[in-house]
Amino acid sequence: MNDQKVMNRWFVVIGALLIQLCLGAIYAWSVFTPYLKGAIPDPVTQFNFTSTQTQVIFSVGLASFAVVMIVAGRWQAKSGPRLVSFVGGAVLGLGYILGSFIGTSFVGQVIAIGLIGGAGIGLAYVCPIAVGMSWFPDKKGFITGLAVAGFGFGAMIWVKLAGAWGHLIESYGVLRVFMIYGIVFAVAVIVGSIFMKYPPEGWKPKGWEPPAPSGKGAAAGTVEFQSGEMLRTPQFYGLWTTFIFSAMAGLMTIGIIKLFGIDALQKAGYSEIEASAIAGTAMAVYLSIANGLGRIIWGTISERIGRKSAIIAMTVLQGIMMLAFFYMGGSKGLFYLGAAIIGFNFGGNFSLFPTATADFFGTKSVGPNYGWMFTAYGVGGIIGPILAGYIRDTWMNFQAAFIIAAVACIIAAIIMMTLKSPKKHAV
Repeated sequence: MNDQKVMNRWFVVIGALLIQLCLGAIYAWSVFTPYLKGAIPDPVTQFNFTSTQTQVIFSVGLASFAVVMIVAGRWQAKSGPRLVSFVGGAVLGLGYILGSFIGTSFVGQVIAIGLIGGAGIGLAYVCPIAVGMSWFPDKKGFITGLAVAGFGFGAMIWVKLAGAWGHLIESYGVLRVFMIYGIVFAVAVIVGSIFMKYPPEGWKPKGWEPPAPSGKGAAAGTVEFQSGEMLRTPQFYGLWTTFIFSAMAGLMTIGIIKLFGIDALQKAGYSEIEASAIAGTAMAVYLSIANGLGRIIWGTISERIGRKSAIIAMTVLQGIMMLAFFYMGGSKGLFYLGAAIIGFNFGGNFSLFPTATADFFGTKSVGPNYGWMFTAYGVGGIIGPILAGYIRDTWMNFQAAFIIAAVACIIAAIIMMTLKSPKKHAV
């Protein structure tokens, strides 16, 4: 394969980043929640959602994202990732545009932003991962982390444009921001989809040879499982459960961080305006940037210490942070630090679990296989945010939610310690 072909693979990364920046808008949801609750008045439309309702919209979006990924994985294997990511961008944009017309209807926003918007993310998300691994078999952990880093960084952009940088919500209201974002998402993801194309059959990077199976973990992608075969292995369910618990902690924090920050900082003596600004910065800057960096750095770490060890380290650290974060919330500096560490660990999920799926079950079917694995994210996205919203509405604080998330992360680490490579003859 000539040098031009090798150079072309970096355009896949550019397209992947462009797509993921837009898909990461789901993590910007926290910027809208105070306006939807009426805690901060919307300049155009008056909302009156409960904390639980704001988290239901978020959770439905996460669940739709995860479930549709199964369909997307199969579809892109048959029709190619370019078409699937193109349709994903169109559907994501449509969801937000519909949300701008629906107004204050809770059910309507669940359908538009949650079901439809989440489905668009699910369609487009799997394509850059599968395509990236095909072009970069020599750097699977790093390139997967880099390709999905935009998902984490995207949240910062959309939060800041809606708030401190662009003041879009203050100027236009939530519904018009939905319209603006919907148009931008559709255009940008469709442009990124142009680069979503697999390498020629049999292609490999110059000078690289597939590694031989070793005794460490799985056979590094040399053992291939179809989805039906994978779903009959205990390793799938162990990895899947680990992903649920790890994702649950991060998604819960992302969904409630603005509300939690306002509560905790006001109790510590900050004004409502100060508390809102600090919590917004924690989400838009510290958590979002660390989320993006975590995807790259944890992926790189896993290349050195192995995927299994990296997932264990990540979940243990996240469990510790879940216990500590509730008590860090009243201090501006500690709140920023906690948000950054949680975001960093959460970001690691999206480089470690797709590559662990490829390591355990093979690279050839990683698109559909990771679609099934990613349903764990949807389960975690339903449990974590809704649980936290319910606890806040019932007991008026989030402490119990953080304790439950901490225990879940420690259990995840223990499960991961027990996992061994699935048994099958290498192909």
